[in-house]
Formats: sequence, structure tokens, C-alpha cells
Amino acid sequence: MATLRIGVVGLGGIAQKAWLPVLGAATEWTLAAAWSPTRDKALRVCETWRIPYADSLASLAAQCDAVFVHTSTASHYAVVSELLNLGVHVCVDKPLAENLKDAERLVELAARKKLTLMVGFNRRFSPLYRELKQQMPQAASLRMDKHRADSVGPHDLRFTLLDDYLHVVDTALWLAGGRVQIQSGTLQTTDDGAMLYAEHHFSADTLHITTSMHRRAGSQREWVQAVTDGGLVDITDMREWREERGQGIIARPIPGWQSVLEQRGFAGCARHFIECVQNQTVPETAGEQAILAQRVVEKLWREAMSE
Repeated sequence: MATLRIGVVGLGGIAQKAWLPVLGAATEWTLAAAWSPTRDKALRVCETWRIPYADSLASLAAQCDAVFVHTSTASHYAVVSELLNLGVHVCVDKPLAENLKDAERLVELAARKKLTLMVGFNRRFSPLYRELKQQMPQAASLRMDKHRADSVGPHDLRFTLLDDYLHVVDTALWLAGGRVQIQSGTLQTTDDGAMLYAEHHFSADTLHITTSMHRRAGSQREWVQAVTDGGLVDITDMREWREERGQGIIARPIPGWQSVLEQRGFAGCARHFIECVQNQTVPETAGEQAILAQRVVEKLWREAMSE
């Protein structure tokens, strides 16, 4: 099998911190080209990572089989649709597009072109979250909190819901499995319309699910707690696993060999996309799974706006 040629579009903070260290370290594929709207900055990043710079999306597509897209949400529809029309497979940061209609159009376009289109929900590939998912059939309740120390504004409520709270909703719904019903919730905003606090309650059959995010909690902590028949599991920041099954709290040691990008699912997410392209299989976060959480978050926002 020929070595897969990987491209990167968008070379900002998230690409440099989370994706390039994973994509640049592999031997099973090659980083063939990168492109970013800001040429000068892009050239510096390309030099650091020794990636050839492509001077346009079309030029990049011609040199690549599959592309990771890390541009602004507002540009997702234009960038991803152009890449799909140029015949390359795409993995794009969440959300898939700025609005649901455009997201659905991209899913349809990928299906029509018979190309792989995946949304990079990295938390679904966190090893501890994947392990917890195996125990979810026995769970009675699931709670996921992801807070910010001090990140109120400058964007409006809808932007923050789709940019950050979407992670919480997607992870919780994925862990729950199956269809969920929205039961109740609250969205608190500042006088300027920026998000301050969100909490929502869902149900899936007999499982009760809570999602929570405060934008000025004085903490960046993320944790998931599952109450199951016979045990309680608590995961903090995707790296610490504690459980209790009648014998006191057992804290599992954190594997010394495991990188933060492995723990947080970025490495697993990148590998999954590339394997799906190589094997012509459907990614876990493709099709309806790519937009499931966005449908829910858009509904939460619409309901809040209509009150």
C-alpha cells in the first residue's frame, strides 16, 4: 500500500499544540503539504515542522490524499466543500460548519463523492473515556463538567455553545449511547450576551445525564462521573481514574509512557481518521454522528432565545 500523503489546512494554536506533534511524528504516513490564509506565519510553522508550503487549497489537494482542517469555524463550509470537490478526504475540527444546514450539506457532499469526512471530536478517543464507555450499560447516571477559569466573552452565547460546550454535549451523548431526550436545563448569560453558565439534563432509557460548564469557575477542570450498579467511577482531566466498589477509593496510576495528546484523544483521533481512509471504513464521527451534538446544541440555543 502506498504511504498516505497528509495535508494540514490552518496552522494556528490548536494545529501547533495538538495536531502537528501527532501528525509529524508518524512513519505510517507523510506530511506532504500545509496551507494557511496567513502566508508569513504559515511559512514559519512549515519551516519548524519541515512541511512543504502549498500556495493554495487546490495546490495542497493535488499533493495530498487526506487533509486535516484547523481553520476558523466560519470558514469550515467553504474550505471543506472545496477540498471534497477536489477529491480529498477530510478531518475537520468541531463543529463541522457554522450552522446545521451547511453541516448537513457537507455530509451529503462527502457521501455523494464517496469520500471520508470526519469531525475531530478528540474526547471520543481518550483511552479513559473509551474504557468508561464499556461500563455504561450498567450506569444509572452520568455527569460531565468542563469549566473555564475565566473565559467569559468576547463571543456571544451561540458561538461559545458551538465552540466549547459542544465538546461536553458530544462526549456525554456518545458515552450514553443511543437517542437522548432533553429534559431540562439553564443557560445564563452576561448583560452583553456572553455565556456564563450552562447546565442541561438528558435521559436515555433509564440513564440520566447532566452536562455542565461555567465560564468563570476559577478552574479549568474537566471531570466525568458515572454511577453504576455496584460502583462509582470518576475521571478527572482525562488522566486520573478513581473508582469505588465497596472497598474504598482506588486511584489508578497514570501511565508514565502516555503523552498528554494520547490521554486527550488527539493521537487516537488522528490515527482513526487515517486508518479509515486507508481501509475505506466509516469513521466513528462521520455522517449523523458528526452533527448529532450540533443538532442538540442548536436546539438548546433556540429554546433559550425563545424564552
